Amino acid sequence: MAKAAAQPKSGIRKLKPKEVLFKDNDPAESLFIIQRGQIRLFKPKGRGYIELAILRAGEVIGEMAYFDEKQSRRSASAEALISTDVIEISFQAFSKTMSTLNPWFKTIINTLANRLRATNDRVKQLEGNSVGFGKGGRISGYKFFHNQDLVRLFSLSYMVFKTHGKLQGNKVCVNQATMKFYIFEIFAMQEAKYVEFMELMKAESVIDILNDANGQPNILAISNIDRLRGYLEFFNTQRMLTDDKQLNISSKCEIFLRKILDQILKKGAKGDVINVNISSILDDFKERHVVITKDDLSDAISEGFVKELIVDKGNILTAEVQYSLLKKMYSSIRILNAVKALNEQKAKDTNA
Repeated sequence: MAKAAAQPKSGIRKLKPKEVLFKDNDPAESLFIIQRGQIRLFKPKGRGYIELAILRAGEVIGEMAYFDEKQSRRSASAEALISTDVIEISFQAFSKTMSTLNPWFKTIINTLANRLRATNDRVKQLEGNSVGFGKGGRISGYKFFHNQDLVRLFSLSYMVFKTHGKLQGNKVCVNQATMKFYIFEIFAMQEAKYVEFMELMKAESVIDILNDANGQPNILAISNIDRLRGYLEFFNTQRMLTDDKQLNISSKCEIFLRKILDQILKKGAKGDVINVNISSILDDFKERHVVITKDDLSDAISEGFVKELIVDKGNILTAEVQYSLLKKMYSSIRILNAVKALNEQKAKDTNA
């Protein structure tokens, strides 16, 4: 098979998490065998992308370009989800191996490859749910996670922990295989969304991923199952609202609210409505060179968590805080903003 003169060398390549193996439309000169780790395949589309697959140890990537004479460039992008080792085999080296095979065996391989390519083309035509279109076919706003996705993931996680969880110490644990059975086999959710969801839950200290008896990260552990139900109810409510009615708290406002909660907890104040010294929080931000001002509290005021600021004696800014409501909702606000940040990063990555 005729390929570019300068061929890459075969050998092991080590990839860090998020490191790109190849990009869509890159020249195709090698195939790869995953030795350990996970590789995510995705297809850029508009301002977003289509998730194609997540491949693991023992699976092959990039072989279709070898069998298709017309396909000299990559038809998708590939990046490592975790630390990953792949064996790179140049097409030149692979061609030498193929030349030693009996003609009938090569015919079988080429026939299987052609059938697989036709199937992949059909799948790509159907995989269009990752991008939304507005009037005139314009992109209306790409989102990796929609509220509906989160409702399904939180409801399934809550159900699995509730029905299959076993108490170990102060945490309820389930095997990831059980969780994946429900999410993939029964409800047919995209694997990439499950992986990102669990990474999000781990980063927000909602769910821990522990090693099993064999030292593999196969155990999901949670200390409070009701948190999942709370998130489920929150995102289900958000799903039913129009965009202008959904909760909107900026990342800076979220930080401000965290400091308000810390101040209340430090003072040991009790009650549904508590008066808070806003000036002391602003002074702390200024001292630590954090660029947050009183204007960044406007979202919380609009959403009813904080009442209008008042200038007290000595020019001290204070405000009444709906403490019970804020305490109940703050964790959901964090998850909401973490999802927004992830969606923005995904859209940014595909436009880079």
